[in-house]
Amino acid sequence: MSRFTAFNHPMMLGFDHMERMLDRLAKTGSDGYPPYNIEKIGERRLRITLAVAGFSMDDLAVTLEDNQLVIRGRQHDDANDGREFIHRGIAARQFQRTFLLADGIEVIDASLDNGLLHVDLEQPQPQTSVRTISIRKNPAQASAERLLDPTRR
Repeated sequence: MSRFTAFNHPMMLGFDHMERMLDRLAKTGSDGYPPYNIEKIGERRLRITLAVAGFSMDDLAVTLEDNQLVIRGRQHDDANDGREFIHRGIAARQFQRTFLLADGIEVIDASLDNGLLHVDLEQPQPQTSVRTISIRKNPAQASAERLLDPTRR
């Protein structure tokens, strides 16, 4: 059974990559950990902030894979350090949070401050372009006209 997508319309040419991006987004987990904010911090700048309390810089990795920003965290389990817990509500937990970026968005900086990981992004300046395409005669028709009227070029 084939599935219907908005991108298989005959007027939507060359949008296959959009469908692949949406598939990638659907596959990312809907786990709410860690919580995050996305804020606009300037005319063309964005900031993603993740609450990563208990993670050190060595526990975190920020990578850009194609147009996917991937933030991974992996804490080391400290169960073998000789401590005995009466209650353990803070577990060593790993995560992977993925953000799909539009073409041209650049990752500017990443910083860790008081348990918050900030990743700054910059959107490109939108550029509009108009190009006129010249229309020429059908080459076969033009050849036939030249044969009939040799004075035509």
